Amino acid sequence: MDINFFWIAVGLAAFGYFIGDGLKNFSKPQKKVGYPHLIKEKDIHFYFNLSKGEVEELLNKYPDAPKIELKGTTYYPYQQLIDWLSSNDIYKS
Repeated sequence: MDINFFWIAVGLAAFGYFIGDGLKNFSKPQKKVGYPHLIKEKDIHFYFNLSKGEVEELLNKYPDAPKIELKGTTYYPYQQLIDWLSSNDIYKS
């Protein structure tokens, strides 16, 4: 009977540790670091729910959008493109 209480106490201690650790980092979540997700130029409209014409106009109007060109194909890093679109730099003009 005493062994059962021991395992319950160990379980409660582990539970308290993980809950406390989660609450400690609640206000400042860790940023996930991973591989960049690259989008082909022809597929951007799927990710941003825009028409192909709107994407073409956006890219023609703002050629300084973050992009990578490899073997003639243009790729856009997803997270950098999101950050660029949400920055105030393109909305000032």
